[in-house]
Amino acid sequence: MQLLPAILTTLCLVFFLQLLRGGGASASVPTRSTRRVAAPHWLPATATWYGSPEGDGSSGGACGYGSLVDVKPLKARVGAVSPVLFKSGEGCGACYKVRCLDKTICSKRPVTIIVTDQSPSGPSARANHTHFDLSGAAFGHLAIPGHSRLIRNRGLISLLYRRTACKYRGKNIAFHVNAGSTAYWLSLLIEYEDGEGDIGSMHIRQAGSKDWIPMKHIWGANWCIVGGPLKGPLSVKLTTLSNHKTLSATDVIPKNWVPKATYTSRLNFSPVL
Repeated sequence: MQLLPAILTTLCLVFFLQLLRGGGASASVPTRSTRRVAAPHWLPATATWYGSPEGDGSSGGACGYGSLVDVKPLKARVGAVSPVLFKSGEGCGACYKVRCLDKTICSKRPVTIIVTDQSPSGPSARANHTHFDLSGAAFGHLAIPGHSRLIRNRGLISLLYRRTACKYRGKNIAFHVNAGSTAYWLSLLIEYEDGEGDIGSMHIRQAGSKDWIPMKHIWGANWCIVGGPLKGPLSVKLTTLSNHKTLSATDVIPKNWVPKATYTSRLNFSPVL
């Protein structure tokens, strides 16, 4: 893990050089194609579970949420997903309802899960296959009361899923400053985003400036910027991946910010798709 700040710095430097070739650090990010959230119909998928039978599954995961997966509101609701939903990390934070099909052991009540990890192997390795690796606790909640062990013994099951709005009651969007960040290289992890849950682009604005500088998506729910020294307090603008909704948190990162600290905004997206 000691190599992580160095790896992230390298990725950010590559992005910075690309911006310079394109005409300066304030160059715009390439335009993304519009990707609307599909109508919330139930779609087919498969699912397995991992970790301990009543556990939280991931011990951090490919989205970078770390110990957040072990505490509420993420606790016991985490899920690893196949590439078609993980989207190279841009699907991190999205929420889905899942329910299984066998009426003899399956509850009619769906379980809501949050994308925190990428499914490493198995059926999910096929590019267009939709697969969920759920925590043991979430997988058990798919069953009717008293049948959690039976459903876990099935191993691989068929289920239905659909996109749903994320709802972190009592929470506002927070920005975790990753280890290794400096005034010349800043990496942020996004937490507790209501609504769509995913991020399509992210910009930062320095104190005394009107210009929004694009950040680079480097992995999972982590974004970075190279340049500076950055002058705080810093404002952050988020745009969702699916419906391009925008939110700006003014001066959310204070002038004297420190690495490994988390700074909470005073706002959040509406908890709807």
